Amino acid sequence: MPPLAMSNFLLPLLCFSALFLLPVQALTLPSDTSALKAFKEAIKPTTIPPWSCLASWNFSCDPCSLPRRSDFICGITCNSDSTRVTALVLDPAGYSGTLSPLLSKLTQLTHLDLSDNSFYGPIPSSLSSLTNLQTLSLRSNSFSGSFSPSLTQLPSLSFLDISHNALTGSLPQTMSSLSSLRTIDLSFNKLTGSLPKLPSNLLELAIKANSLTGPLLQSSFQGSPRLEVVELSGNMFNGVIKGWFFQLPSLQQVDLSNNSFTGLEISKPSDANGNLVAVDLGFNSIEGYLPVNFASYPLLSSLSLRYNRFRGPIPMEYSNNLSLRRLFLDGNFLNGKAPLGFFSDGSSVSGSFGDNCLQSCPNSSRLCLPSQKPNSICRHAYDGKPRSGSSQP
Repeated sequence: MPPLAMSNFLLPLLCFSALFLLPVQALTLPSDTSALKAFKEAIKPTTIPPWSCLASWNFSCDPCSLPRRSDFICGITCNSDSTRVTALVLDPAGYSGTLSPLLSKLTQLTHLDLSDNSFYGPIPSSLSSLTNLQTLSLRSNSFSGSFSPSLTQLPSLSFLDISHNALTGSLPQTMSSLSSLRTIDLSFNKLTGSLPKLPSNLLELAIKANSLTGPLLQSSFQGSPRLEVVELSGNMFNGVIKGWFFQLPSLQQVDLSNNSFTGLEISKPSDANGNLVAVDLGFNSIEGYLPVNFASYPLLSSLSLRYNRFRGPIPMEYSNNLSLRRLFLDGNFLNGKAPLGFFSDGSSVSGSFGDNCLQSCPNSSRLCLPSQKPNSICRHAYDGKPRSGSSQP
């Protein structure tokens, strides 16, 4: 008998004999087994490599039975009594297919991770039945359709990552009902509309590179006092970034770059909101003078205001901020002399003041690269008074 045929013949015998060699134990709940079968059947067989986890899913064996020497060697985790599947975590093997709605039968599932594959089609609304689900990661696939409101009915969900897919439409207004959610990443999709009210316990928000619009509304962030990271770059948000935003009590990292903001308001931090570490507002259309109050944040180490429409001098306070290590102000219409503190031997600030209208920016300093704008452009920019609403803070 050929070796391959022999292995196919022996595999069921190994599975069968394992059940007698081990102490008697309960078998996987039939509905869990049928859900796993439906999940595998929805994946194109030609996209299941022989070395992959799914290739070892041999249903002539019980999925949760032990030991797993040749069958179900990876991809699933079962509970302690081997009756229920609690985790479905696939390897990034290039699997392609749709997501079976029958996954909803895995009602004890706490972790579902299909990242870095080629799944496509809509995300089944039936996943709302997975009330024990804590982690849902569908990152880097080709899922399409809307962000289903049914996903906001998962009471235990703490981590949600559907970034790098093709989701369309607006975000559901019921998103705030995800009371256990700590991290959400919907970056690199095709989402539109405004930002809804956020969950109350959210720590990290990332919805980069979509087509979200409108101003940032306080009502979206109200009731999210634990929010530490906000990454909304590469959208179409507009209007003024109001002072309340930087007053969020736990805020540490902000990336609002590559949007269409036109104004910026910022107050000095209070004892309760001085945690800001990194801010990127580059590549917007923000006008006015550089806000002096950024220098008042005691932990701020990275600030990018590059390629906006700021004018006037660089505040002396920026060079006095001992925590600031990276400062990008290039691509504006700043004038006057850059504070000498940036060019002293003890300065450790990196970044760029180039492509402005500064005078006497030392050519020997990397901070002054690239070169300043031509005089003709600077004279044109300062022909009249600063635009209305632009006043020194």
